[in-house]
Amino acid sequence: MIETRPICIAGAGSIGCFVGGILAAAGRDVAMLARQRIVKSIETYGLRLTSFEGLDQCLAPGQLRLSDDPAAIMSEAKIILVAVKSGDTAEMARLIADHAAKDAIVVSLQNGVGNVGVLRAALPGRRILGGMVPFNVIAKGDGHVHRATSGNIVVERDGADTASALSVPHLAVLASDDIVGVQWGKLLVNLNNALNALSDTPLRSQLAQRAWRSLFADQMAEGLAVLKVAGIKPISATPIPARLTPHLLRLPDGLFNMLLGRTMKIDANARSSMWEDLQRDRRTEIDYLQGVIVELAAKYQITAPLSLRVMTLIKHAETSGRGAPALTPDQIRSERDID
Repeated sequence: MIETRPICIAGAGSIGCFVGGILAAAGRDVAMLARQRIVKSIETYGLRLTSFEGLDQCLAPGQLRLSDDPAAIMSEAKIILVAVKSGDTAEMARLIADHAAKDAIVVSLQNGVGNVGVLRAALPGRRILGGMVPFNVIAKGDGHVHRATSGNIVVERDGADTASALSVPHLAVLASDDIVGVQWGKLLVNLNNALNALSDTPLRSQLAQRAWRSLFADQMAEGLAVLKVAGIKPISATPIPARLTPHLLRLPDGLFNMLLGRTMKIDANARSSMWEDLQRDRRTEIDYLQGVIVELAAKYQITAPLSLRVMTLIKHAETSGRGAPALTPDQIRSERDID
């Protein structure tokens, strides 16, 4: 059976452009809601999709439907993929309520664990599904987005087989019966987003250094301890179980690099989206990553000092407006203020 349900990308930034572009290239009926600067860029240059695996595909401007007008983009959609930053979820929910059909399936492809709750509260009676995107996409400018890491999208299992509807060549989408556990597992991995941003170093180079991996391991271990107290069981976003990941990260460089090569592929130039946010003087998602661990720890009257320290440093970098601060692991562990 040929999939014909119209798909709306609600927030075509880096991830949204890549996912929407791959779906459109596979023949899906895709409309993309994007900011005006992105609309203009794609209308001028088209959309180029590349990946660490060697994908290099170009879509001409005429092959895509995109606009910054939600009324023009959402009205016909039967599947809506929400790909905005977590802080913009409530506003996107309002646009969906105003402009999308009530029978449209809404799928959150966002970082963090709270977005589905925000969408469900704002869109009562609608079908809302959680999702998880494990890979990193870099915006290279002039309509070019590049997938820099490996992994398959996971979507909450439903009776409409939405995961299969979204699965196309170069974009495998799997169904899960425990999307909440999957999202918590991804949040633990995403704790490195802030560390990578603070390091001002490509991901592969950062993870090749034992001092950075040890810091990431301590950050994950702290997160796991908080989740255990809260009774939350994360499902790993990688082939390595979440509880074992800190031990893997602490291995010597040679052994770690060998195991990483078997379990995950990372482009040499890949960086976290939070690094990109700092470089472009944009608000980060730190409140929805380390901030969630700090908040959950406080709820159970325990502490998460490393998460709090990292969150403080990211907020300082946000307000300074000077981009990624290029800190060392020792500076992050220190309690000293950073100028």
